[in-house]
Amino acid sequence: MNENLFASFATPTMMGLPIVILIIMFPSILFPSPNRLINTRLISIQQWLVQLTSKQMMAIHNSKGQTWTLTLMSLILFIGSTNLLGLLPHSFTPTTQLSMNLGMAIPLWAGTVFMGFRHKTKAALAHFLPQGTPIFLIPMLVIIETISLFIQPVALAVRLTANITAGHLLMHLIGGATLALMSISPSTALITFIILILLTILEFAVAMIQAYVFTLLVSLYLHDNT
Repeated sequence: MNENLFASFATPTMMGLPIVILIIMFPSILFPSPNRLINTRLISIQQWLVQLTSKQMMAIHNSKGQTWTLTLMSLILFIGSTNLLGLLPHSFTPTTQLSMNLGMAIPLWAGTVFMGFRHKTKAALAHFLPQGTPIFLIPMLVIIETISLFIQPVALAVRLTANITAGHLLMHLIGGATLALMSISPSTALITFIILILLTILEFAVAMIQAYVFTLLVSLYLHDNT
């Protein structure tokens, strides 16, 4: 019986009911709210990382853009934790689903665009037509800039989905090759197992980097519209 390569990306169910909502809510347990006068080391490290990331990401924003700090920090924690959740054995990665990533990207992108049209109407409209454009190119450039604007959330979602899915597929293929080679050539299986360990370490980095890149691009869209 041949194993479906994309079986691990299918929506998990329990008694015929999807449990994606429970899986998505699970990473929030990893970030407990402090209820003590003196924080533990884990909470102190979490708060230090959040403050460091927020200072770096929100330094370019004005007062209107900085109102999005809580939203962006919650976004990077959510994406990073769900990406890391998928690296556990027999787990499910919600961020491999394009529908979920579009569900995050489209409202955030739409919010930044609406802010731009509300607070910087002239500058937002000026993006559709660069200064000095020849008259005969105006209709074509307006169409191209409009398409590029609406493609931004799709690019956000597809980038995250493709990077996470590709890494998981590669780990699945190398893991399967390691199991198959154990009975044929143990020395070759050892080499592929070392490659699998290195790839797993790389995927830990990719999980965090993709969360940062997704949030950073939303932050840049916000900066352009505030």
